[in-house]
Amino acid sequence: METEDCALCGAPIEYLTGFRELTCESCGRREPAHAVCSKGHYLCDSCHGAGIRKTIMDMALMTLEKDPFKTAEAMFSQPGLPMLGCEHACIAAGAFLSAVKNDGRIKISNKQLHEAFQRLSRQAAGGYCGLTGVCGILPALGACVSILYGSRCGKDIEQRLTMEAVTRVSSEIVKLTGPSCCKAYALAGLGVAVDFLKDASGVALPVQNRIVKCLWSARHPHGCRLDKCPYFDLASYRPAAGNPPHSVGLC
Repeated sequence: METEDCALCGAPIEYLTGFRELTCESCGRREPAHAVCSKGHYLCDSCHGAGIRKTIMDMALMTLEKDPFKTAEAMFSQPGLPMLGCEHACIAAGAFLSAVKNDGRIKISNKQLHEAFQRLSRQAAGGYCGLTGVCGILPALGACVSILYGSRCGKDIEQRLTMEAVTRVSSEIVKLTGPSCCKAYALAGLGVAVDFLKDASGVALPVQNRIVKCLWSARHPHGCRLDKCPYFDLASYRPAAGNPPHSVGLC
């Protein structure tokens, strides 16, 4: 069963223009929802991504890699990771902060890695990129910068740095829309975060290649942007039978 479809029955996911009160099939929580299985199943964000988010966190805690793009690429390859979803916000935060921690010039603890995941969980919500214009990658990397520089409400330069970083990430991500792609957004956001770290602290992470070849284009449920995307790899692209090779869907 593809992770782009309902995790319970494999039917396509429908995106709603207005919220519907639904009950999570796993935990029983009733909440406003904007995405639902076409056969009526619903899983809340917490239950939908619980397993893969734990895997991403464990990888962030265990890796010795100082290049965040290599860590992100390894995380992308994990079984159970959806093509789209706010699990990619966890990847952006985990890959970036673990690289900073392993580099060692700025002290980052495992507790702070957990803190970043906790913060982004409050603002990275599935489908809200299209509903509010705020991709989960923004609060994910914003949380990382906030932790690095000690930002909180009432701070001065620290809060400005955090907001500046998020603004830069948003400006880069918007260039990759039409339709949205969480993997492209995560990679672009990491590039901004790496550059911002160098600008703000003089710490240059040892990045070898920030243009990661995407091996997942054919799985895009709304239609990959193909050669409009800097991460598209024609050599590995195998479109599903019946799909035009250069079709572009709408988010």
